[in-house]
Amino acid sequence: MKRTFIEAIEHRRSHYSLSAAMAVNYQEIVRCIERIILATPSAYNSQSSRIVVLFGIHHLCLWGIVKQCIKNIVSPDVYTISREKIDNCFASGCGTVLFYEDTKVVEQMKVEYQSYADKFDTYSAHTSAMHQFAIWTALEDMGFGASLQHYNPLIDNLVAEQWNIDKSWQLIAQMPFGTPLDTPKAKEQIQPLSERYLVFYDDL
Repeated sequence: MKRTFIEAIEHRRSHYSLSAAMAVNYQEIVRCIERIILATPSAYNSQSSRIVVLFGIHHLCLWGIVKQCIKNIVSPDVYTISREKIDNCFASGCGTVLFYEDTKVVEQMKVEYQSYADKFDTYSAHTSAMHQFAIWTALEDMGFGASLQHYNPLIDNLVAEQWNIDKSWQLIAQMPFGTPLDTPKAKEQIQPLSERYLVFYDDL
C-alpha cells in the first residue's frame, strides 16, 4: 500500500547496514531525483543545489577515496575501525548521492540582492537541506535505506578531480543508499513534544 506523505517522512531513518541489491532500477531512481531537483524550493528561486549520483564502480570508487583520505591522517588502529564501518555501512550499498551547492550562483545572488547578501550562505544551506531530506525520503519510499555522511572537506579535491566536478561546486554531504539489512530502533524523542512547538488560534 502506498504511503502518505507524512507516513513516508515518519518511515525515513538512518540505515547503517546495506546491501547492493536494487529495490528498483537505476533509471527509476534517476527520474525520481530529477523530479525532486525541479520541484524543491530555493530562496529567490536561486536553484543553487547540484546533485551527483554514483552507481556501481563509481560508488565504490568514492568510498575508496574516502578510505584513502582517512588512512593518510589517522593511526592504523583507527583506520581499521573506519575501514570496516565504510565497507559494511556505506560502500556495501548500491549507490551514493553527492550534494553540492554552486558557490558561483550563491555569490551572484549576493550581488543581485545586496540587502540580503549576508543571508545567502544560510539560504544556500537551507536549499541543500531540503534537497537532502526530499531525496532521502524518496529513496526510503522506494525501498532503500540511506544515511547522511560528511567526509567533506577531506575528500573534496580528489572527488572533484575524479569526476571533473566544477570548481564552483562545494561538496556538502554524501548519502550512501542500498537495500537495508537492519531495522533501526524506534526514534528516541529526547525532548517532550509539548516543549517543541507552539500553537496560537482563535477560540471558536
